[in-house]
Amino acid sequence: MELYTLVNFMDDYLKINEIEDISANGLQIEGRKDVKKICLGVDGSLDIFKGASERKADMLIVHHGLIWGGLKSIKGLVKERIFYLFEHGISLYASHLPLDMHPEVGNNIELIKILDMSHPEPFGAYHGLKIGFKGQYETPKTIKDISKILERSLPAKVESFQFGTDKIRSIGIVSGGGGSTFEDCIKEDLDLFITGEPSHAIYHVAKESGINLIFAGHYATEKLGVMALGKKVEEKFGIKTEFIDIPTGL
Repeated sequence: MELYTLVNFMDDYLKINEIEDISANGLQIEGRKDVKKICLGVDGSLDIFKGASERKADMLIVHHGLIWGGLKSIKGLVKERIFYLFEHGISLYASHLPLDMHPEVGNNIELIKILDMSHPEPFGAYHGLKIGFKGQYETPKTIKDISKILERSLPAKVESFQFGTDKIRSIGIVSGGGGSTFEDCIKEDLDLFITGEPSHAIYHVAKESGINLIFAGHYATEKLGVMALGKKVEEKFGIKTEFIDIPTGL
């Protein structure tokens, strides 16, 4: 498969040119032009680059890439990482906010699917973009029910705080470090907020607002999008993909 056939498809499918982001979304490092195998992962680290090389991948798709707000210099760890990719001919493709907010393969819509919620709608404003999703339960669930589903499905260590109703019908979800969007739960009178990374700043706000909280891990909630995107690419192009799991526990 020709590299830019894949790149152009993902650029269009993820709408990366329509979404402002500090991440330089899209193809960050150009490797071999012929792509026979793709690896997938969350973080653009030397560990995952080595893992991709060991698996003889021609391309790596990640959520957190190497270039954020442009490169001011290429030295130290940045040089080591970039040089490794060039040396092994591996292309690096990154998708940050576009993969958080995508309505079919995004991190947050995948969490909606895991929780089997109905009526998904965009939720969670971040610099003018709704990067998460909210959903509904016709039959209410408890915070313990929801925590168990996440613990089993992700799998992940889940921290939950019951500050509100035990009959949860409405949930707002923003993966990763989505704590800054919590205020939208108050505005929309939701029963539960789910994000990845624990946020000390929203603890008391949630408690005083009577809104339940679940933290399911930054890494665990942001591996879903790249995995779903990989399946989409496999189905469309018949190319093999493999997820490299390097959990941080955070």
